[in-house]
Amino acid sequence: MSGSAPSLPPLPPFPRTRLRRLRQYGWSRRLVAEHRLHASDLVLPLFVLEGNGQREPVPSMPGVERLSVDLLPAVAERCLALGIPALALFPVTPRERKSEGGEEAWNPDNLVCRAMRALKTRLPEIGLIGDVALDPYTTHGQDGILRDGVILNDETLTALARQAVCLAEAGCDVVAPSDMMDGRIGVVRSALDEAGFAGTLVLSYAAKYASAFYGPFRDAVGSAAALGAADKKTYQMDPANSAEAVREAALDIAEAADMLMVKPGLPYLDIIRILKDRFGMPTFAYHVSGEYAMIKAAAERGWLDGAACMDEALLALKRAGADAILTYAALEVAERLRERG
Repeated sequence: MSGSAPSLPPLPPFPRTRLRRLRQYGWSRRLVAEHRLHASDLVLPLFVLEGNGQREPVPSMPGVERLSVDLLPAVAERCLALGIPALALFPVTPRERKSEGGEEAWNPDNLVCRAMRALKTRLPEIGLIGDVALDPYTTHGQDGILRDGVILNDETLTALARQAVCLAEAGCDVVAPSDMMDGRIGVVRSALDEAGFAGTLVLSYAAKYASAFYGPFRDAVGSAAALGAADKKTYQMDPANSAEAVREAALDIAEAADMLMVKPGLPYLDIIRILKDRFGMPTFAYHVSGEYAMIKAAAERGWLDGAACMDEALLALKRAGADAILTYAALEVAERLRERG
């Protein structure tokens, strides 16, 4: 079976075999470490706000702020200095610009497009990842076109294709469909190619689960109030399923996805491992807002060592097979990695 552990040769019994020998020194532990976390493995998600000189703390995500466009280049410069290669941008869309159909998503002058143009003008070497989904732009908070209480799959695809092209025109390097509509990767890839953006990467949220760990994120972008008591279970994956993730990923690969995403991260380490072993594709993990907030909240109460737990959590994602990790802790983790040399 692919991914199964290799058979071990017979080991001499204790006391000739002492596995602690390799653990007794710091240098020996470093020499035989199977996995390492690097700043180049990290992507920093940022929440973009209207205005100038604006920064707003996200109460449910200690240490995270919503930032206006003019403040983003300084953060990007810090990322580059620490070795973090890319940012993922998420807009906090004003209520008056939201609509039933989410048309603001493909407005070339929308908030995230202005942010991308500003960043690429100032720092063309920073990688930019743009979310492709309608939930920041719809009055109902759903990721697709809603009619009579039903999310319309095929009608949503047209909107997503327009949004992806709009992002690419603004300088987006990687479009990341996170909506979980069937067929979205193929439609987005075709739209990009036809618009002259054959070089734009597609990062598929191939296994995005209908998770309870997204709460702080929805607070941060302002979609929680719009969504209300509704959920996204008719299109995001059931947390009970793993074989379905393989089918989702296989379809997205066949539709020309360049990279795969598993979201959330820590509760789905098994999914990361399965997809990496099965397909050998570049595989990303999203260490989501709820995962981040739990560690931060417990650390604030003195219940655990927040820095050590954050580092351990991200290393676990690497060990499971993640090539890159989206995490709100990217800057602080990169700082610690630099201090350790």
